[in-house]
Amino acid sequence: MRESCICRGIFDLASKEARVKELETLMEQDAFWLDNTQAQKVIAECKQLRAWTLPYKQLKQRFQDIKELLPEALESKDESLIAELYRELSAIEKELSDLEIRKMLAGELDNKNCYLSINAGAGGTESCDWALMLSRMYQRWAAKRKWDTEVVDAVEGDVVGIKSITIKMTGDFAYGYAKAEKGVHRLVRISPFDSNAKRHTSFASVDVSPEITDDIEIDIRPEDLRIDTYRSSGAGGQHVNKTDSAVRLTHLPTGMVVTCQNQRSQVQNKETCFKMLRSKLYEKEVMERDASLKALGGEKKEIAWGNQIRNYVFQPYTLVNDTRTKMKSGDVQSVMDGDIDEFINAYLKEFG
Repeated sequence: MRESCICRGIFDLASKEARVKELETLMEQDAFWLDNTQAQKVIAECKQLRAWTLPYKQLKQRFQDIKELLPEALESKDESLIAELYRELSAIEKELSDLEIRKMLAGELDNKNCYLSINAGAGGTESCDWALMLSRMYQRWAAKRKWDTEVVDAVEGDVVGIKSITIKMTGDFAYGYAKAEKGVHRLVRISPFDSNAKRHTSFASVDVSPEITDDIEIDIRPEDLRIDTYRSSGAGGQHVNKTDSAVRLTHLPTGMVVTCQNQRSQVQNKETCFKMLRSKLYEKEVMERDASLKALGGEKKEIAWGNQIRNYVFQPYTLVNDTRTKMKSGDVQSVMDGDIDEFINAYLKEFG
């Protein structure tokens, strides 16, 4: 790996470090907390900048260490040290590539936590099982990234699997990465529920919306809402299934529907529903604004969210094929275990 590989990743590191020092000086002032709203914005900016500057500095230092050690290792013909140094170079290059992908996540919403929702398509038992498989895949993917996950709402299938599920993902740039998964996912396999062992095709849709914090104003008029309460359907404790604690909010102007039934009380479920609805409405506003800017700028690329984006074939051969980027993998089991970064990175490089 050449030194330029590291240098291209440093970008405008000096200016970012200067901005961090400027913000840190500001935070040390006695009057900093007099305006709490502004203080939170400064802290958020500083945290976001440090997320770039610290990893790049560490990568640069690791690369400099290898530059100093490698000539000595080659001269002494220390094979074990040479092999270790080249492994470290490969690791640095991979981490640099990951950071360059993250640099693409500069959208207004990309650094937010997110809600990821999965809905089974037509197909009954097969589709419900497929929705459950996708749910496990995404939760394993989030665990690999050391994100926290929380099931906000889930409706079980009549026989197996789930009809729908909403998972909150909390982690750095969760929405920026997860947004690549929006769309319809198609499964082809020999059904374990078919006694004739026939091949079946199942569909499930994935939607992702950012979590919106309280500092962002979203006006939701009471007359635009329909609020329904009902008895929770999943397994639960003392309160679940015994009272009408589950909540469904319908935003009449847009037709958006959000549900929550996993909290202990109706009040908590309603609060969670309002958070999810605010997130969806704000995302819609931002995407419409971005679409207008792209139209003015003659943007040619268009992503039709909701269309089939990926095929997962289990039989008669194994293949995962992304229809947008043409990225393919024959290791279906690895993908179902949450190894989907190569698909997400390919999407971000092409459309991010």
